[in-house]
Amino acid sequence: MLSRLMSGSIRNLDREYNCTVRLLDDTEYTCTIQRDAKGQYLFDLICHHLNLLEKDYFGIRYVDPDKQRHWLEFTKSISKQMKSQPPFTMCLRVKFYPPDPAALKEEITRYLVFLQIKRDLYHGRLLCKTSDAAMLAAYILQAEIGDYDPGKHPEGYSSKFQFFPKHSEKLERRIAEIHKTELIGQSPETSERNFLQKAQMLETYGVDPHPCKDVSGNPAFLAFTPFGFVVLQGNRRVHFLKWSEVTKLKFEGKTFHIYANQKEDKKIILTYFAPTPEACKHLWKCGVENQAFYKLEKSSQVRTVSSSNLFFKGSRFRYSGRVAKEVMEQSAKIKRDPPEIHRAGLVPSRSCPSITHGPRLSSVPRTRRRAVHISIMEGLESLRDSAHSTPVRSVSHGESFIPRSRSQATDASDGAAVISDETYSPSDSVLPTPVADHSLELAVSRQINGAPCSIEEEIEPEAGTPSAGEAGDLGADGRASGPAAGSGGATALSEAEQVNKFVLSVLRLLLVTIGLLFVLLLLLIILTESDLDVAFLRDIRQTPEFEQFHYEYFCPLRRWFACKLRWVGGLLINK
Repeated sequence: MLSRLMSGSIRNLDREYNCTVRLLDDTEYTCTIQRDAKGQYLFDLICHHLNLLEKDYFGIRYVDPDKQRHWLEFTKSISKQMKSQPPFTMCLRVKFYPPDPAALKEEITRYLVFLQIKRDLYHGRLLCKTSDAAMLAAYILQAEIGDYDPGKHPEGYSSKFQFFPKHSEKLERRIAEIHKTELIGQSPETSERNFLQKAQMLETYGVDPHPCKDVSGNPAFLAFTPFGFVVLQGNRRVHFLKWSEVTKLKFEGKTFHIYANQKEDKKIILTYFAPTPEACKHLWKCGVENQAFYKLEKSSQVRTVSSSNLFFKGSRFRYSGRVAKEVMEQSAKIKRDPPEIHRAGLVPSRSCPSITHGPRLSSVPRTRRRAVHISIMEGLESLRDSAHSTPVRSVSHGESFIPRSRSQATDASDGAAVISDETYSPSDSVLPTPVADHSLELAVSRQINGAPCSIEEEIEPEAGTPSAGEAGDLGADGRASGPAAGSGGATALSEAEQVNKFVLSVLRLLLVTIGLLFVLLLLLIILTESDLDVAFLRDIRQTPEFEQFHYEYFCPLRRWFACKLRWVGGLLINK
């Protein structure tokens, strides 16, 4: 009896495993789920834990052993999606950014979106000019520490918070000035709403960058926003396509294609190359989901999408869930007392030190900061200024890192000081979302255009987003390649890949042709030799054309084959 109980308990343990999901405030939710549980079950558990009803904007992200990011598919088993062994560690993140986050029905939803955008701001994904950056940071201060109090907040108190990857002392003073004078009396909810209203106006709101290369080999970052498809190179937006203009997304291997129709029936095709085939597939799936969510009117319009038009080739994927319009309509029907919100306040955060005390983490040594006055936001004003004049062309890598001149920096409206050659690098726009356990946390030292940037307490970056050292030299196969690797090796690799693609295309065409001929032959035999009394077969048999073909061509061909078979059979018997 005891042995039966023990064996039963062991079997139950085998059917269960632990999952840890890191939430947006960096707290962790751990649960035990059945081995055959689907992603929707885990997601519903988290939403119940958070008391979240407007949950369609969120998703669960995980990283496989190859450091490739994925969104957990809710219709599939969790254990079959994870390539590692349990226990599993994942993250709750905003998957579809609300087009108007300040208009969300419930405060709990706005707070979670606020945490996500604050994270984007810190990790360099939400880009803006200095004046906007100062306002956003001041809203964060007001929401987290309340009104300015001289007794609690001594001179230079804003320097103890880290809002951006790096910023200048001048920007810190401006943040403190706004917090002291303009935001007095604002509640956390009001500050968070104002923060969201400000953030949604920025060009890079909702950007989750995917590192790629264009056809010229220049680094680029592709992203899907609530308003369309975006390509960033350096500190410039070189392409923007509205969702209504995007007609198809395709991928093959590492190659990603975007088809679009613009004004005056102008058709364009953009081609980019991902570091790995897995990264390219993840990029394609993200694009398919975002297009369905933001573009369609109803979820009933969602269709299964193929990565290619050819038979027996490519991946098939279907977005499962409601679309943006349905989500907003459903949110309007929510009628309940607002749930209590437990704000993070000054709880230390590993991945977003903007709410931790301690010295400012600057990428520039203090002895050089007064001479340089670097601000990542000051180096990005051109990105904001190009909002309505986006060229539909490729920009070379050299053009994308043109800093403002010394005189321009002095005369800028924001009164910016000198901008050195250490301007923004797109490799700083990665998504280092924490996914590892505490034992795997490590300090990451990143390179920003030649200047070392040490960020304390930063977790290993999520897979699929290269570190700064890799972004500049990311080769065609996703690995860093120095100049010694040479253009010769890259050319040889490119030619070999082209030959392989051509051979595979010919083989696919040959297989498709043989398959079609076999199907036609099978149909012909059924028509001529079978006694199936099916209506459409009977109608075909009775047509004059088929009767002529049958007696003039098929019967002589059948007799010829029968004669040859008898002749071969006679030879075999005589031997």
